[in-house]
Amino acid sequence: MQLTPADRAVREGCGLVDRSERGKLAFTGAQAKQFLQGQVTNDVEALTPGSGCYAVLLSPKGKMLGDLRVLDTGAELWLDTERSALQGIFNVLHRARLGYDAQLHKHTLQQGLVSLVGPDARRVAGTAAEELPAAEQANAAIAVDGIPARAIVTDVGIDLVCDAGHTDALIATMIGRGARPVPEAAAEVLRVEHGRPRYGVDLDDTTIPQEAGLNDRAVSFSKGCYVGQETVARLYYKGKPNRHLRGLRLSATAAPGTELTADGRVVGRLGSVAVSPAHGPIGLALVRREVAPGAEVAVGEATATVVELPF
Repeated sequence: MQLTPADRAVREGCGLVDRSERGKLAFTGAQAKQFLQGQVTNDVEALTPGSGCYAVLLSPKGKMLGDLRVLDTGAELWLDTERSALQGIFNVLHRARLGYDAQLHKHTLQQGLVSLVGPDARRVAGTAAEELPAAEQANAAIAVDGIPARAIVTDVGIDLVCDAGHTDALIATMIGRGARPVPEAAAEVLRVEHGRPRYGVDLDDTTIPQEAGLNDRAVSFSKGCYVGQETVARLYYKGKPNRHLRGLRLSATAAPGTELTADGRVVGRLGSVAVSPAHGPIGLALVRREVAPGAEVAVGEATATVVELPF
């Protein structure tokens, strides 16, 4: 399949996506780390300034309320999440923090977030971004032609966070350095190819992290207690998840939410869908564990082969 200009930008150069609508929060206070350590699945207390982690907030029964990045900026713990999960996460953390020296701040409207996607992202972001470690969530305060920003390492490039009033100027500067504005869909193809699920599309409040393949990225099994830990630990050490996140090689595109059936039985629902230049129509889905990779399933009028991730 021939690459579109947007596909070429995110695969060979630097695409730019404005993701300022993502939910953003921050914690300050002497007990901010101690508090968040008991709320999310990953080891927040192990963070040092300039590092970060990916984590999940769970219900007491171990079901996902949302996923989030947690960055230690040195001055605060900065969090971002899907906008659809923001209010629920805020409500849980706001209620639970009582009794801790931990102040929760809303930054969603006050900050812009620009994603640079592609192998040229670090160069476009500038020297300070080029010097960041390779680890995801590594971050540093930088200045982009005089605009204060925070650069964050992602799996596909660099994210830049700035005051909302500077977002347009930051985007213009990045374009001047060679970034190409691309639709969200171009970056979403990479996400699906990499097998990274999205809360609100592939995951919801019925999902346990292990079902979604998130244990390695988002869960610490050596930290202290946190909300929902009992379910997560029991499944990890003694159980088998009923579902697994799988890739689907589709015969044709289908709508997210379409039922997957095998032998006349519903075995899952289609989540993210993309048309990949390398793989054609593909998707992600939580599929019943008895449907092994290599199996064929019906997806509405289409069919699909179930595959291991990433594609």
